[in-house]
Amino acid sequence: MLSGLVSVLAAAWLSYGALSRWLPRMVSLSAGILLGAAVLHLIPEAFESSAGITQLSWTLLAGFVGFFLLEKSTLLRHSHHHEDDGHGHHHGHDRSEAGPGGVLILVGDSIHNFGDGILIAAAFLTDPDLGWMTAAAIAAHEIPQEIGDFIVLRNAGYSRARALTFNALAGGSAVVGGLLGYWWMASVQGLMPYVLVLAASSFIYIALADLVPDMQRRRHFSDSAQQVILMLVGIAMIAGVTSALHAH
Repeated sequence: MLSGLVSVLAAAWLSYGALSRWLPRMVSLSAGILLGAAVLHLIPEAFESSAGITQLSWTLLAGFVGFFLLEKSTLLRHSHHHEDDGHGHHHGHDRSEAGPGGVLILVGDSIHNFGDGILIAAAFLTDPDLGWMTAAAIAAHEIPQEIGDFIVLRNAGYSRARALTFNALAGGSAVVGGLLGYWWMASVQGLMPYVLVLAASSFIYIALADLVPDMQRRRHFSDSAQQVILMLVGIAMIAGVTSALHAH
């Protein structure tokens, strides 16, 4: 709970400040963060396990199809606008449209946090000092990703308060993962690679099916250059934190 709270509050503080004034441009940063987290952190960690590569590949593919079907359902329609965007919607429009629009990122984040909870539990069972170090490392790693989540939720129409609330609730899945990991570590640990791959599939799908098409609407050269730079910054943030974790 402490690890999730620290990462969400830190990301909220950053997102509510300078980043909130640059929301449309920050979509590119979010895409880079999500792609970096999936390709540079989650997938390599899953494939380095003892799980079969073929099974993990099928899980990744099933994740893409599953999230596509979720998005196609009536419960997951995307609405790319936010409060006070000047579109002249009727009173209450933003509130009614915001709920389903960001569910996909919350599902993926919940899966990822569930896996983090298992990792923290495993570390504490090995050594309490290692457990605290692991919790602190995961909190630090989550900050850039939570920033990306906030940007996605705000772009989908969520108010700042709702984005913070739902992100904190998604972080609660780490507690569930921690409890399951503590009581049934032997059986739960075998699921870890598949949890990581499912989380990766959700992040890749959100970035490529939701954020990138939104970015493609800006065709001016200066906008495109800015988008590429921000995507690279997002990827570099994840790469830097992941490298630091591996170094320790």
